[in-house]
This record gives sequence, C-alpha cells and structure tokens, in this order.
Amino acid sequence: MIPRIQKRGQRTIGLLYYLYGPGKFEEHADPHLVASWDHNAPDPGRDASATLKHLQQLLDQPVENIDQAQRPKKHVWHLSIRNGAEDRILTDEEWGDVARRMVAAAGIDDPEQDAGCRWAAVRHADDHIHIVATLVREDGYKPDLDHDAARVQAQARSLEAELSLRRLNKGDGTAAKRPTSAERHKAERQGRERTAREELREHVRRAVAGAQGEEEFFDRLAAAGLLIRKRAAPSGDLLGYKVALPEDRNKDGEPVFYSGSKLAPDLSLPRIRERWSSNDAEPDRGNSPRTSRTHQPMGPAAARRRATTAVWQAVLVVGHGDDAQVAAQVAAAGEILDALAKTSAAHTRRELREAAFAFERATRSHIRAERGHDRALRQAARDLVHSGPALGRGQDGATTAMVIDMVFFLVTAAAHWHARHQHAQQAAAARQAAEHLRAAYHAAAQQPLTVLHHRGRHLPQPLKHQQASYLRQAVPELAERILAEPGWHALAATLADTEAAGHHPATLLTQAATRRELDTADSISDVLVWRLRHIADLQADAQPMPVSENAVTPSPPPTTRPVTDRPDQPRRGR
Repeated sequence: MIPRIQKRGQRTIGLLYYLYGPGKFEEHADPHLVASWDHNAPDPGRDASATLKHLQQLLDQPVENIDQAQRPKKHVWHLSIRNGAEDRILTDEEWGDVARRMVAAAGIDDPEQDAGCRWAAVRHADDHIHIVATLVREDGYKPDLDHDAARVQAQARSLEAELSLRRLNKGDGTAAKRPTSAERHKAERQGRERTAREELREHVRRAVAGAQGEEEFFDRLAAAGLLIRKRAAPSGDLLGYKVALPEDRNKDGEPVFYSGSKLAPDLSLPRIRERWSSNDAEPDRGNSPRTSRTHQPMGPAAARRRATTAVWQAVLVVGHGDDAQVAAQVAAAGEILDALAKTSAAHTRRELREAAFAFERATRSHIRAERGHDRALRQAARDLVHSGPALGRGQDGATTAMVIDMVFFLVTAAAHWHARHQHAQQAAAARQAAEHLRAAYHAAAQQPLTVLHHRGRHLPQPLKHQQASYLRQAVPELAERILAEPGWHALAATLADTEAAGHHPATLLTQAATRRELDTADSISDVLVWRLRHIADLQADAQPMPVSENAVTPSPPPTTRPVTDRPDQPRRGR
C-alpha cells in the first residue's frame, strides 16, 4: 500500500472534476464515494441529484466561515492510496475504513474531538482511492499536519498486515523520488520501458561511475546524447546542472529537464563532488591496493581482474570495517555495477542493468560515507568504463563471470549490513540486485565452466583422486558435498592448473575457503573455481596449464602465506 500526499491546491472543485471525470487517459471507471467526514456527504457518482458543486461547497464551508486573512493560501489537501498489482481487490467498505484511518493518522480528522477537517474519499479504480480534504477544521482552527507523510506511511504498514496485503519496507527519506503517474503514463504511450526520470538517473549514474572531475562527467553526459543545462553563479562558479532526454518533450514541444537532485539525493552536483574529493583523500590504509591517479588503458579482461581484486577487498571492509567506511564501499559498489552494466556483452547486459537499477536504492542511507576509502572501487569502475565493451567469450567472458561472482558476495554483504542497521528498503534492494547478479553470473559462466567441466572429466583418474585428497585436506566439512556437485569436474581442472603453475592446491584451497563462508553458496565448487583462478592468477578462460607426468605426486606444502606475498612466485600476466 503506497500513500502519497500530493501538492496542495487552491481549487476544491478542480480536483473533484478530475476525480469524478474520465481521467487523462480514460482510465477512471465508476467514480464514487467510499467514505466522508460525516458519513453522509452527497455522492455525484451514485446519486443523480447530487452535484460536484454541492459537494465542493460542503467541503469548503469551514474555510468560507473564517476571515479571508486567516484562510490558508492553498487549502486543498490531496492523498492518493494505491495497492500493488499483486494485492487482492478491496471492497468499498474496506477502502472506506482505510480512508478513515489515514485521515486520522495524518491529522486531518479527529474522531475523538469531532472537530476535524471535512474530507471525502473517491474511488474510481479497483486498486486505489483519492482523499480530498480542506485545511480548516470545524472549530475554525487549522490542523496539525507536521510529519503527515511519515504518519500515513506508518499507518499503511499497519493496514498491510491487517488486510493481508504485500508488506512494503519502511523508508528513511533517502530514496530517489518515484516517477509520477503522469510520467508513467507518458512512458507507456511512448513505448518506453522506463520513465524519462528513471532513464536519466541511469545515464547520470553511469556518467559518474569512476569519473574524476566535472569535465569528464559532463563529457560523458554529452556522449550519452543528453541535453545539459548548467547553472552558474555570477562569479562563473558552477552551482548545478539539469539534464533531459532529447525526445522527452512537454505539451509546448520543449525538453523536460530534471536537476540532479530531482533524480536522486546523491546526484546533485555538490554530492557528486564529494566523490571526486576522494581523489585527494588519504589512501585506504591497506584496505585496498594503491591506485594511480593517472589512467593507464587496459583491456576488458585486465580491467575485470583488477575490479575482482578491488571488490574482494571491499567485501572485507563491509564485513569488518566501521560504518562510515562501509557506507563508502557500498556506495562505490553501485559504481562498479553501473560500469559493468555499461560495458558487458549482450547476454549479461540486461541482468546487470537490472542489478544496477535495483542496487541504486542500497547505495544511500543516513550513515554518511567517509570518502577516500572507496578509491580502489572507484578506480576499478573507471578502468571498466575506459576498457570498453567486453566480448562474451574468451578472457573477456570468463573474467566477467569472475567479477560478477565477487560482486555478488559484495552485494550480499551489503544486504546483511543494511539489515543489521534496520535499513529495510536498502536491504531489500540489495537482495533484489543479488538475484539479478545470480542470473547474470549463470549467463556469463556457462561457456568457461563448460570448458573446465569437459577438461575435468577427462583428467587422469589418479590425478582426480589426488585433487579430491587436496579437497578433503583443505575443507573436510564440505568436501563430500563439493564432490557430489556437477561443478566438481571444473574445480578439479582448476586445481590441476594451480599445481601446474607451481602452487600447492591444498594451500590455495584453504586460502580460498577462508575468504568467506561457503555453505550458503548455490555451487561451492563454482565459487572456489573463480577464487582459485583469481588467487593463482590463472587465465580465466580455462586454458590448461601444461601438466607434468609426475603431477599426481604431491609435493610438500609451501608456506601458508597468501600467494600474493610469496617472493618466489612472481605474479604472472600483470
């Protein structure tokens, strides 16, 4: 149930004409009253003798009874209440009870004192009602409407439980503004999947991802084909900006511009500049690899490998860092998703785009991000953008699966963090993004894992037995489950590759398994495949390493230090 308080108005009759009329798109059906202040207001929809003028005069009577100077300039209060498409259809009696409880919660009516404002609730569709009220009480005083929006939202949560409707999550005031009904209808008429506001928000977020300053940001907006208006002070300093889609026009044929703050709270120019300020902030102090300010072009596969490293370091911060650092990492995770959605191949692009769209809500909360700790993720997003579009095969496709696998863990960690802080909407958004990432991962991983699976099935049996022994040694509590998974063959091939590259498989398995819990993964073997190939710096597209004839003979385990710390094992391919 979604209650929305509309802008206050001056003409009661005008709002009544709309509520009882056919609607802008002939969508209104059988408009009629379901409740009113005195249970006896005339209903022009069901009573042939009643008129809209009569209803308006009754609603406005308390306003007319006070001196002109005391009347509010905008005395018409308007609340719409809409249920979801999956909710059951409420009866008129149920909607009437909803209306009475909503006006009481908002402060419009005061049933106990019998001195509230006059109001009427009109239903002209199955899924919603409108409440119109005039803002002078029967006793001549004005109602107390402080925090009326928060109060009707709280009442909606109670009504959802009582009426067995879909339970929505409580908001905290940090969400982006939802598209209006007019914007939604306009998008439907034009055959667009999303409204202009939502498309512009996506374009601006992609332009922000990894950008290092205003010039690059506005260049990206222009390259995306957006119309841009900049607002400057008399001194010439830039104060803000607005953007529009070239094809989105008003009735006069003029472009419809939206300021950054109208797209999302963190897309105003001052808030975007906070991200750029991290370019000069203190380094991450070991939370992430040191990154260079100067951009060094790299290919899509290399950019995805680098992003995988940065994302893993962010997972550690989200799991163990303080809240300000975590908030910065979660916000920057949104930039990684935007960059991946922009640069990935067609077979993963839609799910990644949906993941970025959903996760946008999770990037903001009342916990202020401490910029500077997000530098590695923002640089990784920048590398992804500048590396260009990735292919869906070979190294590009395999490293896409690798980074999506790691981003899934970051998004899941963000969901847990938000849940611990009672950020219900953000936690739900992160969980929704994770589901889209899961689908994107399956699309990206199918080809490289199929190659690995085929190789693993044809490994010499003694070698496979040895790989199983390494598995039981490293993760005894999960070994039998992994051996029973379809992905075990791909993991066996990867273990063979790590050994051929000079690593001890059991040591790497232990390191990979301790990075984060595994027992909740859909396929533990898949997770270990990508962790091992990343830790050992193996080619992601499953090209085999040459295996010596005596590879089945286990060598003594090397030091248990992380592979990246071993001086005798230089990193390959970097």
